[in-house]
Amino acid sequence: MGLIHKDTFLCFDCESTGLDPEKDRLIEIAAATFTFDGILDSKEDLIDPSISIPQHTIEIHHITDEMVRGKPLIKEVVADYLSFIGDHIVVGHGILFDLTLLDSESKRSYIGSNLLKQKYIDTLRMARLYGESPTNSLETLRKHFNIEAHGAHRAMNDVIVNIEVFKHLSRKFKTTEELMKRLEKPIALKLMPLGKHKGRLFRDIPIEYLRWAANQNFDQDLLFSLRSELKKRKQGNLFSQASNPFSNL
Repeated sequence: MGLIHKDTFLCFDCESTGLDPEKDRLIEIAAATFTFDGILDSKEDLIDPSISIPQHTIEIHHITDEMVRGKPLIKEVVADYLSFIGDHIVVGHGILFDLTLLDSESKRSYIGSNLLKQKYIDTLRMARLYGESPTNSLETLRKHFNIEAHGAHRAMNDVIVNIEVFKHLSRKFKTTEELMKRLEKPIALKLMPLGKHKGRLFRDIPIEYLRWAANQNFDQDLLFSLRSELKKRKQGNLFSQASNPFSNL
């Protein structure tokens, strides 16, 4: 790892039948090696998942059962993708899901994988750190940075957009190591990203909800933000009690 604009990375994206890596299946995969000067090599495949694709996911990626019928099974191509990914630093938006999905598919194909030990950079977390986009979805970031659209929400289109988003979000960092070190620490979120209080400032969320949410299986940034708000309120209460001589009467 050296100067970030000189290093080589690999961006990859999967489309799937749903969001559960244990039960759902991969239906499209795209990967590209790149530097800040451009794409070096790429590969993409539609995959026959051997199960029907639910309608609600077709509405997102527009990949139908007819489109994947007769395409390769994942076990026929997974070794090629594992080799293509190699030991590159993997870049992606919410990339841990894609790594977990491909790892699950590898295991089902009886092929060993080190994907869950792979060095990776999540552009979703980089966007949280940047903090100036209205939301942190890839599509909103694309518009925010005036990146050209590359068609529907399909794997290779997302890879191309994701690479450009990564370049924009990397501007504050000189080296890849500096960026990865910063991403080891949690990032404070501005707004609640999900649930019934989605879009609200943490300070406006009822304390009972914060306490409940702080014990859920959320990602490190959200848990850090929830617990920081709870800590602030606790300190605030202690301060108001200390400054009010009648508070214990």
